[in-house]
Amino acid sequence: MVNIANLPMFIFASIVLLLTPGPAVLYIIARSIDQGRVAGLVSVLSIEVGNLFHAVAAALGLSALLLSSATAFSVVKYLGAAYLIYLGLLKIFSHSAGEGVKETQQEPKSLRSVFTQGVTVAVLNPKTALFFLAFLPQFVDQAQGKVALQFLILGCIFVLMAIVSDGMYALLASSAGQWLKARRQVWSLEKYVVGIIYIGLGITAAFSSKPD
Repeated sequence: MVNIANLPMFIFASIVLLLTPGPAVLYIIARSIDQGRVAGLVSVLSIEVGNLFHAVAAALGLSALLLSSATAFSVVKYLGAAYLIYLGLLKIFSHSAGEGVKETQQEPKSLRSVFTQGVTVAVLNPKTALFFLAFLPQFVDQAQGKVALQFLILGCIFVLMAIVSDGMYALLASSAGQWLKARRQVWSLEKYVVGIIYIGLGITAAFSSKPD
């Protein structure tokens, strides 16, 4: 089991990391501004499902295998980057923002699409695998035994905390989106802002490097 003495420091370190906006937070903010509160919260859950996948993979040693192979790392990295850039271009070249919001509200399938996209973005982010392998071992006590179980427990705690913090970002961003929608001239630029965020995340992911 996890060493209880390590938990306070783990929770503190996790809070600091979670309150520092990263690619996942930017994705959630973009989705929340674009489609509103419900879609934003769905994107939070989808990202955390992807993060949980990486936590389980780290516990099973799959993440270590991925990071030990330059080819595997590059394949996953470029797939994730291409997918983000695709989402950005799709947004920029879509119909007007008002039409997009109307369609999203009328089509319940859009939430499933949001969830699927979020999971895909998170799973295809090798930096998340690196994070769990670099961060979690700092709080794993080999003397306690069952290292894989400790990885999994710590990963689940981190994901639960991330749901709360990312949910706050989603709620704030969706409120900002509602404010923008009330100002049609500003809102007309929304799809370009969101699209550029996605493309920027994709380019950042593409140029991320595997540690030596």
